[in-house]
This record gives sequence, C-alpha cells and structure tokens, in this order.
Amino acid sequence: MSSITLKNISKIYSDGTIAVNDVNLQIENKEFIILVGPSGCGKSTTLRMIAGLEQISKGEMKIGDRVVNEIEPKDRNIAMVFQSYALYPHMTVYKNMAFGLELRKIPKNEIDKRVREAAKILDIEHLLKRKPKALSGGQRQRVALGRAMVRSPDVFLLDEPLSNLDAKLRTAMRTEIIKLHKRLETTFVYVTHDQTEAMTMGDRIVVMKDGIVQQVDTPKNLYNSPCNLFVAGFIGSPGMNFIPCEFDSKNKVRINGSTITITQKEQLEALIKDGGDNLTLGIRPEDITVDSEYIKKHPDSVFEAQVDVVEPLGSETFLYLDFFGTRIIARVSPDVTFTQGEIVKLGINTEKLHIFDTSSGENILTLN
Repeated sequence: MSSITLKNISKIYSDGTIAVNDVNLQIENKEFIILVGPSGCGKSTTLRMIAGLEQISKGEMKIGDRVVNEIEPKDRNIAMVFQSYALYPHMTVYKNMAFGLELRKIPKNEIDKRVREAAKILDIEHLLKRKPKALSGGQRQRVALGRAMVRSPDVFLLDEPLSNLDAKLRTAMRTEIIKLHKRLETTFVYVTHDQTEAMTMGDRIVVMKDGIVQQVDTPKNLYNSPCNLFVAGFIGSPGMNFIPCEFDSKNKVRINGSTITITQKEQLEALIKDGGDNLTLGIRPEDITVDSEYIKKHPDSVFEAQVDVVEPLGSETFLYLDFFGTRIIARVSPDVTFTQGEIVKLGINTEKLHIFDTSSGENILTLN
C-alpha cells in the first residue's frame, strides 16, 4: 500500500513563521494528486515533509500503515524528482540512473535490467552513454524520472518538474508523465504553481494558500464549484470575473447600476433573508457573450462595458473590458472584431453564476 495520510500536519520555523498550518489530507493508493497554489503557499514544504527532507513540527504522517515522522528519507521508499533535475554532471545517463541502486548494493545484473527497462519506457535508450551537458532540458527531465523509476518506489514526489521547460515541451511532458503514472500504477504527488498543469494531470487537486488547504476536489468540481473567492480566481485561465453586487428584489441582481434577472428564484431566498448586501458576483469568461442573438433573447441578462484590450489567440479571442472600474474578461469567438474604447453589450449566462460573501470570501450560492 502506498497511501499517504497527513493528520494535523504543521511546519513552524524557529522564527515563528508558519509555512504549513494544520493540514489534513488522505492520498489514496495509486492516486495522482496535485498540490497547487501561488509561491509561498506551503505546497513544496508539504511535499518535502512527505519526503522527510523537512522535519514535521506538529501532526502525524503515514505512508501506508507506517508512521514516518522519525523515519529517514532513504528508508521511506519514496523517489523525488526535482525542478533542477539534480543530475551528476560527471556521470553518464546510465550512471546517473544506476547510482542510487549501487549505493543500496543491488546486484549489477539487476541494476542493468532496471536501468534499461526504464530507459526504454522513457525513450532514452540512445542517450545512456551521454553526460547531462549533452542533453536538452526535456531529455534531462526524462533522466531524472528514470532515476526515480529504477528504485521501484511506493511513492513518486515531483516538485515543479516542468517549470524549466519551454511551453511546447511542457505540454508534451505533461502527457508523458500522465502515461507514466498509469503504467507504473504508483502514487504520484505533484507540486506546481501552474493551474493548467493541475487541471490536466491530477485525479484530485489540493489548492493551498498561506499554508492552509483551501479545497480538495476533482478538477471538474474545483472549476464548477469553488468554495471561496481565492479558489475561484486561481483555478481557470483566465480566472473567474468578480463584480461587486447586491440584490434589489427576489430575483434581480444590481451591479453598478445595471440589473440582471436570475430565473432560479427559489435558490436566492436565503440570500434575500440575509439582506443581500456586501456580495460579489462571480462569472467565468466563457459565460459572457457578445452574440447578438443571445442578447436579443435574454434582455434581462445584459449590461454594457468598454473594451480595453482585444487579445486574439487564433481559436478564440479574449476581451478585456472596463465595467465601471472593474476589469472583466470575456472569452468570445475569434470572428468577433472590436476596437479599444468601444462600448459593447454583453450577455451573461445567469444559470452559471456564483455568489460570494465579500467579507469572508465564502461561496454562498452556485448556479450551474
């Protein structure tokens, strides 16, 4: 079993800085789980505590049924892949992959078998005699993965392994790592600040901020039902639009002088009872449209904004708009043509809205 259990895990440094605060997390056997969040959120520190490279200040850590708080990294049967690859420059690819096994006194014939099998899976058989300086970034990353694979670990830990690669190669390597996980059937814990990596790779995602876990869920649920303003803004590219709002009747939302009708009256009753003030409306860029036919059919969900920037991306266009001082982004058809400063009518999908408490950040209503 290679499940991982974090129970009330905290990391507090000698100066009192709390890097990780009371994390509770159950990572299942063979699961691919992603730790994601901005720089300084505690994701890499959490990974290093799983690896044993950081001492746990409070709480209990288990790998399988074994408590590992006091167990040395070398005895945890984990393998870690670093952002910097951490290859020995004076050794060949073969020696880099074999070195850890040699230290463990594994028989030479077994080492050779494991190295060549891993090299075949990663398509680096032809590179075994080269040294790291003769490899591209992607090839070095494959060697780092191979070095981890030959150990046959219970758990793979990957700390932003693709951040040094160019965009095209990152996309290719994401696919390779997903395939590798399915082939090895081993638990993967992957750290990244890139929410696109998180959304495309993980079975579940752990979103962190300031050392605290904000939400743990599948990519789809995180996107459709974020628990608070931070998760809603972090997950999605571009992130969710946030507009201050208030209710002025049982099914109308007022945003900067414009009024939008929401048809799901029964779902708004609790908000009306609470007064309906100090609220934030959240809407995804793809749920804002400039389509004239939609706007004609839904006159109660229309408002106007001024075009600030037009960003054509080939398959789609992003409109950056100024709505009474609030910047919003709409994802629209590539055929749409607007100019800077133009006033445009926007229709919003009122069946896909989120209402947040502005003070606490909590998502108090999701319509989808």
